[in-house]
Amino acid sequence: MVVGLGVGGEEVAGKLAEAGLRVVGIEGRLVGGECPYYGCVPSKMIIRAANALTEGRRIPLLAGSSSGTPDWGPVAKRIRDEATDDWDDTVAVERFTGKGGIFVRGWATVTGPRTVAVDGREFTAGRALVIGTGTEPAIPPIDGLDGTPLWTNREALRTETLPESLAVLGGGAIGLELAQAFARFGVRVTVVEALDRLLAVEEPESSKLAREALERDGVTVHTGAKVDRVDHDGTGFTLHGPGVTAERLLVATGRRANVLTGLGFDGQRFITVDERMRAGDGVWAVGDVTGHGAFTHMAMYQAGIAVRDILGQDGPPADYRATPRVTFLDPEIGAVGLTEAEARERRLDVRTGITQVPSTARGWIHKAGNEGFIKLVAAGGVLVGATSAGPVGGEVLSALAVAVHAAVPLDRLRSMIYAYPTFHRGIEDALRALE
Repeated sequence: MVVGLGVGGEEVAGKLAEAGLRVVGIEGRLVGGECPYYGCVPSKMIIRAANALTEGRRIPLLAGSSSGTPDWGPVAKRIRDEATDDWDDTVAVERFTGKGGIFVRGWATVTGPRTVAVDGREFTAGRALVIGTGTEPAIPPIDGLDGTPLWTNREALRTETLPESLAVLGGGAIGLELAQAFARFGVRVTVVEALDRLLAVEEPESSKLAREALERDGVTVHTGAKVDRVDHDGTGFTLHGPGVTAERLLVATGRRANVLTGLGFDGQRFITVDERMRAGDGVWAVGDVTGHGAFTHMAMYQAGIAVRDILGQDGPPADYRATPRVTFLDPEIGAVGLTEAEARERRLDVRTGITQVPSTARGWIHKAGNEGFIKLVAAGGVLVGATSAGPVGGEVLSALAVAVHAAVPLDRLRSMIYAYPTFHRGIEDALRALE
């Protein structure tokens, strides 16, 4: 039995059904979860469209003249028709039932060991109960905010029309990606972050780059700004403290795990799992609810481990040392492993090397929109972390993720042949800086 058919839960349920187990999959919202309907897929469609507008505006620096008028209509239509089937999960449900799974729509309540009830029906899993209940947008307890028509990422991605102005509360990846994209479509955007820098979990160089990129696109950024109260007068919002007013308010201050009660994890932020995704006797958990990162790739990775364990198959345990993450700004900011600060907190013998993308051959050739850097964090003769920011920062990250995951010796990385002229050749320059 799988409770929660988001990315991880759907993968577990489908694979176990294909393996011949009798599987009940329970979901109260949309099968597939946040990613295909409100996260990765539709947001990147927005970002792709916004980046295309900006690339057109860069033509005068490279190839002549250009003009373009933003139109949100094709973007909203693409999200509705191509990404979400108008927020209908029929295809996903049939994909699961086509593998032999039994689908139940509703909200599960734990009623006993490996037993849940859904709308009066009770189900007991003889072999495995898998929890994949994901996360929800977290709304901060700010005076006046409750009850207002605020946006989370869900409402933002469903909008058919753009506001004239937008305030974004939160300076993490979700808020910044949408802030830049909406600004490129002509919305007047203000970002308000309580901490002293954007992308606070990343390198300081990433924070600086993100702020510069947003401000180039006309976004006003307030850091170290505490919102004391929010007012909504029927036509717009006022954020007291920073003194920001806007037609719409997007709250992107993090996410809260949907920890299913009755399993012994009541009151905890996440469900604790071991290296095989086991959360208890006959109970496994995968995805955002485990607290190892709200990423689609993490949910899929953990799903594979859980499936093998439930089926009694061999395979490697979970290893999070080289968890990759990408903030899809322009420039993209990809990171893997430890930041410099995290490595120093662990008292490692840290060395860092950094190179600027514009100073590399490909960066110089690229010219318009070539901002970025590659930063390496080394300890013990291997990379323990890295950041790749630039026009294709998320793609260059793949080489660095392999290096961190496999603990490739620095001497081996230095002796590699790096194709010229590519963005990833900047890794070689960063290695020289590391020396």
